Amino acid sequence: MGAQLRVYKRRIRSVSATKKITKAMEMIAASRVVKAQRKVAASTPYAQELTRAVTAVGTGSNTKHPLTTETENPTRAAVLLLTSDRGLAGAFNSNAIKAAEQLTARLEREGKQVDTYIVGRRGVAHYNFRERKIAESWSGFTDEPTYADAKKVAAPLIEAIEKDTAEGGVDELHMVFTEFVSMMTQTALDARLLPLRLEEVAEEVAPKGEILPLYDFEPSAEDVLDALLPRYVESRIYNALLQSAASKHAATRRAMKSATDNAGELINTLSRLANAARQAEITQEISEIVGGASALADATAGSDR
Repeated sequence: MGAQLRVYKRRIRSVSATKKITKAMEMIAASRVVKAQRKVAASTPYAQELTRAVTAVGTGSNTKHPLTTETENPTRAAVLLLTSDRGLAGAFNSNAIKAAEQLTARLEREGKQVDTYIVGRRGVAHYNFRERKIAESWSGFTDEPTYADAKKVAAPLIEAIEKDTAEGGVDELHMVFTEFVSMMTQTALDARLLPLRLEEVAEEVAPKGEILPLYDFEPSAEDVLDALLPRYVESRIYNALLQSAASKHAATRRAMKSATDNAGELINTLSRLANAARQAEITQEISEIVGGASALADATAGSDR
């Protein structure tokens, strides 16, 4: 009994130490998600207005440009997958990777060759383990991304969309990221960044019934689109990075809270088992004492006779 009680006490100490760690990680994630939410709220209007400007140029001109003109027979596409550098976030990374794999399979069924670009060590590790080709990858900034990080990610993608497919370029640019809906809900989404579907984007950025203003373009609509292309891609990637960071912190907070609660339940269970083992040990000791006293009394009574 004594050995079993020591085992229970050792496990309680171990689980209690783990509970302290998960509680601290929960509090850290909770503080970070608030900051990430503020950054998402600050960047979203800029991204929407930039998309609105691109839509206005695209619908107001007949210029053929990679930003707004679809290729008749697209043969290559680029997919940018946003994951995190760290785990302990529940199904956050697995959901994003699953969405990227489904998108890749759909594009391949359409007869397109897919180049995969990945942000985050978790996504890179997943693809490397399965020996899948990665065009380019980035890591080290997923918890707190900056606009400079977005520009670094966007540069090779813009270069690929501007090249001909014969020279290694792509016809389409897709992105898979996790949208931050609320503290309890984060959704893995895939979105086509380029070329823009002008009708769909116009419905998103303009309220129902609103007519987009007419513009005069100087020096030309094509030059305006050339200037807007990198800004548009960078702003959308930056907003997606912020959404992904906020979603990751929310997922970590939820996972650590669940781990903390489970640790508390396990400690209660082990404490009950330890108390039962201690009570059994005390009962056994009392029984041994009573038995010994009874035997001694019987021996004394026999000698008196």
